[in-house]
Amino acid sequence: MQGPIKVAIIDDFQHVAGAMGDWGRLRPRAETTIFTDNVTGQALVERLQPFDVVMVIRERTKFPRELIDKLPNLKLLITAGMRNLGIDLDACRARGVVVCGTDTGSSPTSELAFGMLLALSRNIPAEQDSLRAGTWQTPRLGFGVKGLTLGIVGLGRLGSLMGSYGRAFGMNVIAWSQNLTAEKAAAAGAKRVEKAELFAQSDFVSLHLILSERTRDIVGAPEFGQMKQGGFLINTSRAGLVDEQALIRALKDGKISGAALDVYEREPLPADAAILSAPNTLLTPHLGYATRETYEIYFPQAVEDIEGWLAGQPRRVIS
Repeated sequence: MQGPIKVAIIDDFQHVAGAMGDWGRLRPRAETTIFTDNVTGQALVERLQPFDVVMVIRERTKFPRELIDKLPNLKLLITAGMRNLGIDLDACRARGVVVCGTDTGSSPTSELAFGMLLALSRNIPAEQDSLRAGTWQTPRLGFGVKGLTLGIVGLGRLGSLMGSYGRAFGMNVIAWSQNLTAEKAAAAGAKRVEKAELFAQSDFVSLHLILSERTRDIVGAPEFGQMKQGGFLINTSRAGLVDEQALIRALKDGKISGAALDVYEREPLPADAAILSAPNTLLTPHLGYATRETYEIYFPQAVEDIEGWLAGQPRRVIS
């Protein structure tokens, strides 16, 4: 290659990439540009066309074939983490674009999910708003979670961690997924039940599934109809698992008592998004993985990925 390659880090909303990755190590072989905003459509194409290397932070920006085909200079695509459903790997292979990833470290998403559970149970968002508005306590009483039932949809690594937090607080933990067996559930400290039972019995339902065609809209109007009066939904996995319109109706009709969401079909969330007007919601801007400890893995390893690729020995290759 003649001259330095051009590297872009995109969607650095929290302005952390520059400090957490030693990008200076790449000089003079590479020039690095960090973008802290999000653009789409033709603006995204024009922004990325000059770059040889692009780092994406999880799935904040999708890389479908139609985008990849418009980036003739792209040679290396790095994703934070080792799985990114927003990247068309077949299109990358067809174009000869190498895709590398990073490790993920611990599992802060489950911690956020359980923090949301506690915030819902004690009505923390509304109590804080009330206090800042000059009033003292609201009529809506909080409650303890000991003895209540936590239903986990998807008892993999993150779901199992969520269950362990529930057990530590004295909750009964039940679980369901399409492939979950009673033996696997018991090994994770949960009781396997059928899907309808889980929604009917749970005080809190927490979703921990990978989004696929089989799991898209796995929670919709029928499931909200099955939920017990006063139940809550927590989704820190993927927005596509839930039929958003059915969720909004269930909240407005009082069928469920509340929902905590960290993921949305469109991110960043538009100012006119319908979910913003839904009652009894705790909404966070996709913070599940966004911790210092996680970023201290993502960005240094992205530098390593670029160094390896420059040396002809790419690291952590996905495709």
